[in-house]
Amino acid sequence: YGKNTIKFLRLHTEGKKHFVKEVEVCTHLRLTSCHEYLDGNNSAVIPTDTIKNIVLVLAKKNGISTLEQFAIDICQHFMTTFRQVAYVKTYVQEVPWQRLQENGVPHIHSFIYVPNGIRFCEAEQCRNGPLVVFAGIKDLKLMKTTQSGFEGFCKNEHTTLPERKDRILCGELFCKWSYGECKDFDFDCIWNKIRECILEAFAGPPDCGEYSPSYQKTVNCIQMHILCKVPQVQVIEVVLNNTFYNVVDMKNLGLTNDKEVLVPVETPYGSCACTLGRK
Repeated sequence: YGKNTIKFLRLHTEGKKHFVKEVEVCTHLRLTSCHEYLDGNNSAVIPTDTIKNIVLVLAKKNGISTLEQFAIDICQHFMTTFRQVAYVKTYVQEVPWQRLQENGVPHIHSFIYVPNGIRFCEAEQCRNGPLVVFAGIKDLKLMKTTQSGFEGFCKNEHTTLPERKDRILCGELFCKWSYGECKDFDFDCIWNKIRECILEAFAGPPDCGEYSPSYQKTVNCIQMHILCKVPQVQVIEVVLNNTFYNVVDMKNLGLTNDKEVLVPVETPYGSCACTLGRK
């Protein structure tokens, strides 16, 4: 049991300069007994309102240096404070505020919401077990308008999809990775490096791109690129929810539409997923 969607903004200042972290936290506990379920005895139950207040107090006292460290702080607090807690799991998700710039000059206290992918992390620990940390990025929308196709697929009497040598590849990406046992990592640096690897593997070189024969191959290329470039990552999961675009037939309007006007196919949409880990 636990408390979901604990939302708050943590503000701190250094001189005149302001810094913000707006997050959503979910914290779940498993207790050493189950008397509250079997007998209605609540003596070991930490109220979910107390869980919420602990999260807010830790944000006040410790600040949020990184999402991962804040999740670790929450896990360690419950493990060291309450004997009846056998397992704790904390999920932290960040609102993507970015410092506003005016003519290239960073503003001291103004920010803009930039949906370039949402950062999240998880930390979990069993009593007498290691602290394990996961991190990720979700709702990252990507598109390339060429260098993508889909050919040679299985066909039968139900197949209506034509083969395509040149199509738009567009999707919403979810990526989650495991660090294994927690160590003293630079979580911000690693997260930024992984996001950079995702964009590099998806797009290819900026002057020519890289051909994608399928969404599946693109997913695997992203994973392989990250595992090659970021040694701290042990296991990585990638899900790519696909958005398809159909060319509008304009013959009845007396026009030839050569992939210049397209409409998105909202539903149903395809999805490709893969989990890959080191030996």
